[in-house]
Amino acid sequence: MTAYRKLLQGLLVLSTIAGGPALAGDKPDKVSFYFAAHEDDWQLFMNPSAFQDVIGGAARTVFVHVTAGDAGLGTRDSGHRPPYYLARENGAEDAVRFMADTDREPASSVDAHVALNGHRVFRIQYGSTVSYFLRVPDGNIKGEGFPATGFQSLLRLHDRAIAKVTAVDGSAVYRGWDDLVRTVRAIIDAERGHASVVQINVAETDPAINPDDHADHLMTARAALDAVADLSCVRRVSYVDYASARLPENLNVQQRDMESSVFAVTLAGVQAFGHGTSWRHYDRAYVGRNYFRVQEGSGSCASQAPRVTTAGR
Repeated sequence: MTAYRKLLQGLLVLSTIAGGPALAGDKPDKVSFYFAAHEDDWQLFMNPSAFQDVIGGAARTVFVHVTAGDAGLGTRDSGHRPPYYLARENGAEDAVRFMADTDREPASSVDAHVALNGHRVFRIQYGSTVSYFLRVPDGNIKGEGFPATGFQSLLRLHDRAIAKVTAVDGSAVYRGWDDLVRTVRAIIDAERGHASVVQINVAETDPAINPDDHADHLMTARAALDAVADLSCVRRVSYVDYASARLPENLNVQQRDMESSVFAVTLAGVQAFGHGTSWRHYDRAYVGRNYFRVQEGSGSCASQAPRVTTAGR
């Protein structure tokens, strides 16, 4: 049996976006979290699920971008102004605003550094959406890190090969894996409030379903899953990332348009800051595909009170 057929066989347990349970039973008091290692991950691998949540599937949709997506550049501009990581953040936030403004007039955003678990984290609120940017260094595909950022990575932090990771802009230092996980949990508790339905959307961590994924994707998912390990009420949705390129398109025309439009806006936001993008590669490889599996929670999250009630605003 070929590797491709084995992968398809493993995906029999997954649901696709069309009629899948990630969109079933949505409630007005649902808060949905999208955990992305890089600033274009949720657009490519978790859409149109995210779009559906923003336009009415959830009372609040929260996007948590863990690494700076800086490709080893840190805060250097590499001949451009501003630095690449800020261009990627601009693309992500343009995409969020595009979705949020689908059926309403544009609004004003509220940007601030907030205090969470003793760390300063950049937060943007726009309508019913919230975006966080932790800005830890991009860890490279296999998690080995980049020379210019001291070979820091989420994988090396998790494996205790390094004792800490420092945000590329110096805004925070995470001293050990547990410190990072506690910060992620603080974000979740600050934003979920007393919602009865809490959903976390992450990369699939089972290598039989999602083989050869980026180390940052997997470690971001692991941090989110570790953060809610004691919350039995949370619905966990796990998405196929890079491996989806080897799977057939499964979105209908409308769903594909939703995904491709959000991705296009993301790239336009990066280009607006003077950096190049690669539309053709990603469009051909990933757009039109949305594969995930769902682990339903038990009980109401409203009965499992948050550890904190404010994001330090």
